[in-house]
Amino acid sequence: MKAIKFEEPWKVQCIDIEKPEPKEGRALVRVRAAGICGSDIGAFRGTNPLVSFPRIIGHEIVGEVLSIPKDNGRGIKIGDHVIVDPYLYCGKCYPCSIGRTNCCTDLKVLGVHVEGGMAEYMTHPADMLWKLPEDMPWDIAPMAEPLTIALHGIHRGNLAAGEHVAIIGAGPIGLLAAMSAIAYGAEPIVIDVVDERLEFARELGVKYTINSAREDMAGKVSEYTDGRMAELVMECSGANAAVRSTLDIVANAGRITLTGWPKKETPLPTDAITRKEVDIRGARTSAGEFEEAIDLIYTGKVDVRKILTKVVTMDETPETIIDIEKNPGNYMKVNVVLD
Repeated sequence: MKAIKFEEPWKVQCIDIEKPEPKEGRALVRVRAAGICGSDIGAFRGTNPLVSFPRIIGHEIVGEVLSIPKDNGRGIKIGDHVIVDPYLYCGKCYPCSIGRTNCCTDLKVLGVHVEGGMAEYMTHPADMLWKLPEDMPWDIAPMAEPLTIALHGIHRGNLAAGEHVAIIGAGPIGLLAAMSAIAYGAEPIVIDVVDERLEFARELGVKYTINSAREDMAGKVSEYTDGRMAELVMECSGANAAVRSTLDIVANAGRITLTGWPKKETPLPTDAITRKEVDIRGARTSAGEFEEAIDLIYTGKVDVRKILTKVVTMDETPETIIDIEKNPGNYMKVNVVLD
């Protein structure tokens, strides 16, 4: 079968490997589509320290079940369309015992720590598949996975209808968070340094945008919220300066969720945290958001097709990854669709 492999940083190939055989407790899935994630581009550059090489990439995976144990927890059957939960957890540590499996002390991610699913076939734990509607298009279905990450940040921040959520970073996660906020009756304020991305956010229905490179971010947030500031700030860029700025635009008694992952620590003014009595929460990957994400996409409440830049074949994937790395501004989201 074909698979997309990073032999080492800067070396991506579409290779032929043996079709896998499922072991006990695992399902065999015929992969129908897979998303190319920003973390894959980081792995390609060699700047993602969590990735080990060589590595079959891919964690945004959907497909058709070819075989599965009958006693699987979600009652999935042969022929069902499914999306893969790519975050493998131990089920025994403290976080797992309280349902926060995304914080597992031995967490392993497909395409990062273990082989991914950007291949014609893959095996996966039978209880870590989520059923998709039969008529959900393959080309957009993989985006339920990044949508879970956006939703997790929103949930960690307890966003409520009628509130303002300032979202720093107008990449796929930030825009999915903004679209979800609108679907739930909240008002997103999208912040970035690239005008084209902010214009795209407005095309998606975002009313308020700020270019933090040339506008007074705190002043604009104050203007948009009638002086209240943002009840929730969601940091999606991973830039240290952006993490620091969250405290300038959050409301007194507000909340901050940190979804972006900086490569080094960020000094924070703890006096501001105390003075405003701010709740700051990490938001790592997702836990329990797949059904919600699938429903939002299937019902059209979050129109992910609007951020789908391009669909490519397996054979076209290596050159596409190379071009995304060279010209990131030309892409928002790219999915690989298999015949």
